[in-house]
Amino acid sequence: MANSSIESPVASPAPPLKWAPAWVIACVAAWPAPGIAEALLALGALVMLGYLAWQRFTGDGRRLLSVPAWALTSTLFLAYWLPQLVSAVDADDPGRAWGRVAAGLRHLPFMWLVAIAVANDARRRATFTGLGVVVALWVADALAQALAGSSPLFWSMDQVKWLVSGHGLCSAGEAAQADRLSGVFGPCNLKFGQVLASLTPFLLFAAAARWGRWGWLLAALPTGVVIVLAGSRASWITYALVMLFSGWRLLGRKGMALVLLSGLLGAVLLAGLSPQVRERVTRTAMALTGDAAGVDAALSGRSQIWSAAACMVRAHPLNGVGTREFRNAFPQCDPAHGQYAAWGTGPALHAHQLVLEILSETGILGLLLWLAGASMAWRAWRYADVEARARARPATLALAVTVFPFNTHLAFYSAFWGGATLLLAALFAGALLAHPSPAPAGGDQSR
Repeated sequence: MANSSIESPVASPAPPLKWAPAWVIACVAAWPAPGIAEALLALGALVMLGYLAWQRFTGDGRRLLSVPAWALTSTLFLAYWLPQLVSAVDADDPGRAWGRVAAGLRHLPFMWLVAIAVANDARRRATFTGLGVVVALWVADALAQALAGSSPLFWSMDQVKWLVSGHGLCSAGEAAQADRLSGVFGPCNLKFGQVLASLTPFLLFAAAARWGRWGWLLAALPTGVVIVLAGSRASWITYALVMLFSGWRLLGRKGMALVLLSGLLGAVLLAGLSPQVRERVTRTAMALTGDAAGVDAALSGRSQIWSAAACMVRAHPLNGVGTREFRNAFPQCDPAHGQYAAWGTGPALHAHQLVLEILSETGILGLLLWLAGASMAWRAWRYADVEARARARPATLALAVTVFPFNTHLAFYSAFWGGATLLLAALFAGALLAHPSPAPAGGDQSR
């Protein structure tokens, strides 16, 4: 009889990829420095491809992600990328269009890496907590800017830039033109409010899990102050949705109504203290005049942009004018060509609204593909159990408010905002369809 202590050789288990959460957190923390963030994304995609090639011979992909998570992550990527492919077929500049299509492929392996970062309880806690810490640091930094006039984090980055290249991140003219709190992103990259608002679920859910309703309130208050001072009215809507859906279970109907009312009164108070906030409130109130000019002024020229987008849809209904080609098609569709525009000189760069951006740049085919991806995400959420929904709730809310269709948006087919959206989509898919939690030791403990 053979020695029972001698076992047949088996494949070694796959390395645990413990670095995946740290990589995702570093990518998000680097968003204020686009070059570094893009380098981390590209390097993460390459490392992931190399790791998967190695795994093909030594392991099983199901150790990294569940089969449904692989499928949903890939499906959400295709819902974003295939419209870009379709729109490139008859592009005016084929070389540039197909170059963007090829570059977009880097997001798929990176999305797999992001999904793996939340594929079990330990990684998910590390990733979501780390993202919450990043948001908290950005909020504290922006409060320091509001009090002292300068963002410590951006100042530090700017000093490094001076040492490396002999010039700063922003010119003096760009800094002088900044009309809102810019935070760590700086006065020449005024995305801070919208980015912060989309990431706030990670901070609020983490605070609530650790300290209950008082933790949620103490996190929500300074974050709300910063978002109002950041001046993006789209971010105000985004954050209101985050507060509503993250605080409802904690505070109840009456408590939530009181918080929202307090937030509205606080915004009015900030409008009295901050000229920039007051200007945006005044501009918003112009929509109440009832005439087209007042509405357009309140929307900062959005109605002119949206009219041009509708023109592009009529001219290219099937596959649009091409991703990131809105600016080139705008002069031919501008309803007020040659007149003063609320945003200043030059063409509008994008449609500032999700549905119109998809329709104008990728056409009806693109919209159908986006809707197919949305339906798959909704189906996964609908059929998920209570535990799965609970663990995915921060990422789900962050993704939902980011693509909320009744709001204005950054450009979803830009390198930055497109990458941010796909990262949130991967966090959603990976957390919702993560490996189930291991059963307690000793078998069934319910009896």
